[in-house]
Amino acid sequence: MNNPVTDTARLLGAGLRALLALTLVTGVVYPLVVTGIAQGLFSDKANGSEIKSDGGVVGSSLIGQPYNLPLKEGEETPAADLKWFQGRPHNGLGANSVNTRYSILLSGATNRSGDNEELIQWVKDAKAAVVKENSVAGYTVEPEEVPADAVTSSGSGLDPHISPEYADIQVHRIAEKNGLPFAEVRKLVDARTEGRTLGFIGEPRVNVLELNIALRELVAKS
Repeated sequence: MNNPVTDTARLLGAGLRALLALTLVTGVVYPLVVTGIAQGLFSDKANGSEIKSDGGVVGSSLIGQPYNLPLKEGEETPAADLKWFQGRPHNGLGANSVNTRYSILLSGATNRSGDNEELIQWVKDAKAAVVKENSVAGYTVEPEEVPADAVTSSGSGLDPHISPEYADIQVHRIAEKNGLPFAEVRKLVDARTEGRTLGFIGEPRVNVLELNIALRELVAKS
């Protein structure tokens, strides 16, 4: 004859043993094995794809960052520091609470359609700013030369890359602001332009942080 108390105790015991075994396997053994494999074979990626300069970590190759002047009194958004290469548009596009550029606590797109009047105006304003900021003595950026990534934010707002075309139209400004030969700055862009992954995935791109680190080293040498 079955004893309800004994049966209950047996089931509870079996349940506790299963809980302990699964906790050990999935909560201790599995994480340690995966972490060990990741550190052994892909330590750079496992640690956040860190970029180091002057002996310290300055960022990740996966997340962009702003290059701005200090925020002035009365400003809601700091102005771009034009001696550095700039990434995709500031604060996403326009004033919105979703695509806040490089704010890793909140990422996302503006979620506006291509024919949205507000989005269209943002893009027009962004293009006018790119033309103005990058036109210097002896070199004028034409509106049709401005690539899409110069006037639109990425879907996440965290994109660390720009297109080679966007980097190219910044070269004259960078050279002028830093007192460098145009050819030397142009070489920096060429040397850090990455091709398509496996030759066919994605688009050619330039990591802005890596480019600015190289620029800082060039300025120091000069």
